Amino acid sequence: MKTVASTEAKSNFGALLDSAQRGPVTIEKKGRPVAVIISYEDYQQHEILKLESLRNDLMAGIRQADKGKLIDGEQAFHDLI
Repeated sequence: MKTVASTEAKSNFGALLDSAQRGPVTIEKKGRPVAVIISYEDYQQHEILKLESLRNDLMAGIRQADKGKLIDGEQAFHDLI
């Protein structure tokens, strides 16, 4: 993945957009990664994958509920942390 400094990204925004069409570009500020620029097509695919993952998780939960395998809210919250 290509990495550019924020000052370079600001100065060469058009080139940054062109680079993002070829692959993700990390933007660094003071040597720390702060953002990633991706093409719109990559963003759309990412959103589709997130939605599919959420749907799969929800369906798994529904299947567990149908089988009577439920946990209370406190246990669910505890499992998240």
